[in-house]
Amino acid sequence: MNAPTTLKELMPNIAAAQGTDVVHESARLHVTGEAVYTDDIPELRGTLYAALILSPVAHGELIGEGIDRAAILAEHGVVAVYTASDIPGENNCGPIVHDDPFLAVGKVEFLGQAVAVVVARDMLYAREAAKKAVVNVKELPAILTIDEAMAAKSFVMPPKGITRGTPAEAIKNATHTIKGQTTCGQQEQFYLEGQITYAVPREDGQLTLYVSTQHPDGNQREAAAALNLTTNDVEVICRRMGGGFGGKEGNASIFSQSAALAAFKLQKPVKLRVNRDDDMMITGKRHDFRIDYEAGFDDEGRILGIDVTLASRCGYSTDYSGPVNDRAVLHIDNCYYLPNLSIISHRCKTNMQSATAFRGFGGPQGMFGIETVIEQIARKIGKDPLEVRKINLYQEPAASGNPATLTTQYGQDIEDWIGDKVMAQVEAESDYSRRRISVDSYNKASKYKKKGIALVPLKFGISFTATMLNQGGALLNIYMDGSVSVNHGGIEMGQGLNTKIAQIAADGLGIPVNFIRVTGTDTQKVPNASATAASSGADINGAAVNNACDQMRVRLAAVAARMLNCSSDTIKFIAGQAVNTAAVAENSTKNAVSWKDLVKQAWLDRVGLSVTGFYMTPDIKYDFMTLQGKAFYYFCYGAAVTEVEIDTRTGEWWLQKVDIVHDAGKSINPAIDLGQIEGAYVQGMGWLTMEECIWDMKAKANGMRSGKLLTHGPSTYKIPVASDVPEHFKVSLFEGQNVKPTPFKSKAVGEPPLMLALSAYFAIRDAVSASAEHKVPVFMDAPATPERILMACEALKNPK
Repeated sequence: MNAPTTLKELMPNIAAAQGTDVVHESARLHVTGEAVYTDDIPELRGTLYAALILSPVAHGELIGEGIDRAAILAEHGVVAVYTASDIPGENNCGPIVHDDPFLAVGKVEFLGQAVAVVVARDMLYAREAAKKAVVNVKELPAILTIDEAMAAKSFVMPPKGITRGTPAEAIKNATHTIKGQTTCGQQEQFYLEGQITYAVPREDGQLTLYVSTQHPDGNQREAAAALNLTTNDVEVICRRMGGGFGGKEGNASIFSQSAALAAFKLQKPVKLRVNRDDDMMITGKRHDFRIDYEAGFDDEGRILGIDVTLASRCGYSTDYSGPVNDRAVLHIDNCYYLPNLSIISHRCKTNMQSATAFRGFGGPQGMFGIETVIEQIARKIGKDPLEVRKINLYQEPAASGNPATLTTQYGQDIEDWIGDKVMAQVEAESDYSRRRISVDSYNKASKYKKKGIALVPLKFGISFTATMLNQGGALLNIYMDGSVSVNHGGIEMGQGLNTKIAQIAADGLGIPVNFIRVTGTDTQKVPNASATAASSGADINGAAVNNACDQMRVRLAAVAARMLNCSSDTIKFIAGQAVNTAAVAENSTKNAVSWKDLVKQAWLDRVGLSVTGFYMTPDIKYDFMTLQGKAFYYFCYGAAVTEVEIDTRTGEWWLQKVDIVHDAGKSINPAIDLGQIEGAYVQGMGWLTMEECIWDMKAKANGMRSGKLLTHGPSTYKIPVASDVPEHFKVSLFEGQNVKPTPFKSKAVGEPPLMLALSAYFAIRDAVSASAEHKVPVFMDAPATPERILMACEALKNPK
């Protein structure tokens, strides 16, 4: 490599990896089928296969162990069966509160709860034996709905709430008031790769678990506790996942512990891979919410006071219902200043799968609530909802004259407010004003088909609300040939995390990105890692990698300084070289050393080429009991304009145009971020328009209700497909950077864009409203399925 002779010559070679469209590190492997997922790992000789025996009722007392062991063991190919009585340690897969056994004890609390693990020589044998097994249970009445739980005061935990100002007085004195109720539904994560664990016993009582999981540390700790092992006896490895969306944050432990128990007892490798139907019957969904509201406002639509009651269906155990419902409360404001607010959140216990984490984690449900209020206000005073949204936005105190107009209901000052700018950009880029006129003109001329358009913003807080989780670790190894391996606590689940980590490491060391190999997540390399959740993967793990790179540069700078006979202070790592910037400025010929030569010399000098990095998110001080304080490190913003068409005679609808402006800060990888934004919108659209969990609520012959999930496979549960995405689908990244020192001044893109799809729901609602010339209030729950659209249109013909 020829050394640069001048700073001018040097500068063009500084090709930073961050900020460029580096191809996803597994793209070729995905396309060719070479990417190794958990089920692709070559099986060891003697591998056995497990399946779960599930409860056939929503609520009941187990008679004895609940199974006939002898009958199950007599089935062809079966070698063992285990129940809760066989667990040597703690029987728990609850991620926060230990109220969730991975195998039922004494009672069952939802249809599909795991009662026992059957192990056989072949997966087919195990599954057949599990299906044939009879569960002995005395059936009991079940609580299935939010309304039933509220009436019975059945909760998984006490309610929480926030009061700001004097909402009751403000509503009473307001010129206008509205009152209503709405609901938003559940959603299945529907990851492409189902739940799976391959458990392999090792010497001296140790176990290695290959798990499709968002939280290896949780699987490790819970398996160790179940088997009376210490945590260092259990290793959890996950190279990649085929999607998670929150469904593998806590729920993966049901399967990893069941497989671990069988492997530990038998001292044989055991694989547990559930089929799609069982996966959907066992695992939790997005929390559905009932939202009751009353608001008072002025002639312009400015909200003066608002009272909101949230009630969510949490299922039979706590799971993540605490922080999910907390986040719904924290996001009830979305982008709006609510000077007088009362909100209370009820967490309802029902005899269903424990609702769990899902992309957005309560934020989408809270935003759905306030946007419903905004829409109803606009219709009552005859304004475009966009006008009402604008007048209620947070404002800089310099403009409003009120310092509170940039402070949230939980007392956090918003330091990075750009919501109004993002809205203005998408309004201009989408040509919203002209299109609104065009939509109105179309509706006047069309009798049966109606169009709708909506512009909806978002503000989403980034951080775990459990402060201790905002930490990450990394391991950086440099080899004598100059190649580098990086390991971190995050999980690659298709979102491009490892690609961004490679870019961060490349720039941190000043070398090309193809020198970097990001290796599979392993609890024996980076311990105590938080789940890859809360949109924090790149922020936390990337910052830990930066910390490791900072340390390594200091070590290598001293080596380079000796090689170049200069001060280490003048050494910079640029374009695969260690450069003496002082010598470059003086046009000295001995001004750089190649990365490979530097690394080899460091080894010869016995300088450590391995280092651990650590990061903890600063500036967070939040009381999760009072829901007050600085809950988030920063906020992400976005806005979308969606245009739809409906047929008022059938309820069918068509997504016609989508325009998005999203704030990703200074993007580490724009191509990956654009893909995340597009995918999140489509997944959010699915939640709000077509994905519906339908339950069997009918009474059986014994008078008990089934409580069975009827939509437990792709034949009955509809997710969006490619044909649902319109040709006009435009996404722009907002020009800017994070005010906080995140890697490359970037912002999270995992969860926030999902809420852009609120514009799809409210565009449909706008079209429904147009069927009655916007003169009658629309009441339509989500998802806005064709049935609900049709019923809403019919209801407008005969308003009560």
